[in-house]
Amino acid sequence: MAPLYPVIMCGGAGTRLWPASRPSYPKQFLRLTGERSLFQDTVLRVAPLIEGDAADGGGRLIIVGGVRHGAMIRDQLAELGVEATVLLEPVARDSAAAMAAASVWSVERDPQAINLFVASDHFIPDHEAFRTAARAATVGAIAGDIVTLGIRPLHPSPAYGYIHPTGPGLSKVQAFVEKPDAATAQTYIDAGYLWNSGNFIVGAQTLLNEMQAVVPDIVTAVRLASQSATGADTARTLGADFAQAPAVSIDYAVMEKTRRAAVLAVDFDWSDVGAWDAVAETGRGDLGQAVRIDAPNSLVRAPQGTVVAVVGVPDVAVIVETDAVLVCALSQSQSVKEAVKQVGALSPAHLDVAPLPVSPDPLPDFATWLNISALPLWATLGQRDDGAFVEALTDAGERVQDRRRARVQARQIYVYAQAGLSGWQGPWRSSVDRGLARLRADYIRPDGLCRTLLDASGAVLDDTAMLYDQAFVLLSLATAARAGVTGLEAEALRLRNALSAAALPNGLFREGGDHPYQANAHMHLFEACLAWEDQGDAGWGELADRIAERALALFIDSQGGFVREFFDADWSPAPGADGTLVEPGHQFEWAWLLETYGLKRDHDGARQAARRLYDAGMGGICPARRVAMDALNSDGTVRSAQARLWPQTEWLKAASLLERSLDRPAAERALRRYLKPDGRWHDRLQPDGGFTPEAAPASSFYHVMMAFAQADGSVLGATDRR
Repeated sequence: MAPLYPVIMCGGAGTRLWPASRPSYPKQFLRLTGERSLFQDTVLRVAPLIEGDAADGGGRLIIVGGVRHGAMIRDQLAELGVEATVLLEPVARDSAAAMAAASVWSVERDPQAINLFVASDHFIPDHEAFRTAARAATVGAIAGDIVTLGIRPLHPSPAYGYIHPTGPGLSKVQAFVEKPDAATAQTYIDAGYLWNSGNFIVGAQTLLNEMQAVVPDIVTAVRLASQSATGADTARTLGADFAQAPAVSIDYAVMEKTRRAAVLAVDFDWSDVGAWDAVAETGRGDLGQAVRIDAPNSLVRAPQGTVVAVVGVPDVAVIVETDAVLVCALSQSQSVKEAVKQVGALSPAHLDVAPLPVSPDPLPDFATWLNISALPLWATLGQRDDGAFVEALTDAGERVQDRRRARVQARQIYVYAQAGLSGWQGPWRSSVDRGLARLRADYIRPDGLCRTLLDASGAVLDDTAMLYDQAFVLLSLATAARAGVTGLEAEALRLRNALSAAALPNGLFREGGDHPYQANAHMHLFEACLAWEDQGDAGWGELADRIAERALALFIDSQGGFVREFFDADWSPAPGADGTLVEPGHQFEWAWLLETYGLKRDHDGARQAARRLYDAGMGGICPARRVAMDALNSDGTVRSAQARLWPQTEWLKAASLLERSLDRPAAERALRRYLKPDGRWHDRLQPDGGFTPEAAPASSFYHVMMAFAQADGSVLGATDRR
């Protein structure tokens, strides 16, 4: 028998299941009918149909979903310990294009592949009965038919499409009929029609041939998108051409036109759980604690910590979320879609995931928070009279100064120089001048390089000249020069020349410490060179070009489109876990830098890489908390679900410059979640949604100011758009 490639389709928003189902967290990923999500139940239902693995001539499980749900798909697969090929759509184009993408992938690996297309959000409790039916339908697929599974109707539902078979068992289809009214539906049932389950079994090449005949534009767009796809099979993002595919369902595109349509009548329990009445009918939909008095046949769902009492109201659904509550008669479940439209008109924010909790003292707008709270605080309590910037500030406003890092001194000089450029009326120049004087006095070595660490009294603890620290000294000098401080280029040139003397044969640099060959330190040196090149000699641009060239050739994985962190001496990925580390925040940061560079140089390759990197960063957005997590593995699985402040700022910077208008509000919300009204911030958001109690680190201010400067338009490169 030909190898079977099950395809789980993860599109759909589940609007009628609001407020539990939202665009960022649609119904297939919810636990609506038990301990596992509908998607996870689907995975467990179809995975056993694969005999052997792809390397041995067996099939492969394929998931097709949207980019914004990539992390959620991988996380839920990881919970099950199931491997799959994940194809991510850059935009939703309905079921025909999604199925074509899976078929193209399948045919490339096996021209004889049979695809079993299943929805990710259906309730089918008898897994074995489903698999038996799928195997039986495969016979028709091998013969060249497009077989769908037809459910014997239980009642005249207007919620489903209907199929008119030509006979019992596996037979040809006489007609497909869209959702009728209840009276017409009864006549269909009397005539032997079946419910259209939306499951299809078809040879991958057969489906592509049929689509080529009737919707060739879809096939063309999908093939181009597949050729330009990025990432590994565990998380492969289709190229931008996917957006050119017409948005049409497989029923309209193919099934209503083809002569190859066949149906297999099946008897197992099935529901598309498309509305709350269908969830209630499963008998497994309740969630949380509820008290019922004279309230038979009621469905109650509430989050942990909330108790719902239903008294004297039968046949009702009560759905409680943190930001919205739905109460509806189960018989009116289909009308929830209309309620959602009105909610959208009343409060659009409630159409998606719950808004972030509002603090007792809500933040003003971002600019006001910076001008009134953050900049004054860190220029006073955050900087000593002698110009030294402190490491952190506690909740009580106490200074943490057990050590003094060069990078903090340099970053805070950048912050106040950028504040001056952004129009802050406070004493930015005093902070910059005093900070520069302390930098020269305490950190700059006789050779012009910067040492890394002092103790609280100013004694040297580590005289190493870290490349990372040199980059921030250069950035601080460049930004201060742009703000009007004179005479700084000579200092910057001296430092650059000292660095250049130690360059490796390929023009890159060794870093001190445990990871001598890394991308991160070069990223910040690249940033500093771009900041200097418009106000210094040509050497800054030459060094920027060299780092950009090496980044595109060495740092960015050619297949996956993501930046690795650590390398061997020959600049191949480091062995073990070091070589597979992928930080979402750095994907966004590199994306912002390469887009800035690409705009300056009219360099299409850099700008294309920036978009791939941005997409790689989006794979690290936690679907539940809507924040950028700290670390992934190169296969897209989560290494650290902690979410520090700085990746949120890099997400906002990149979304702003790359004009990702749909992502920017989410990035702004993510960043604001960390900020405190008094001008400080949280640094670490844990997987359970709580912040680690700790002093606010000064080093984060650089990231926050950069994000503001990009959004404000005053950062170098932000206004260089063409």
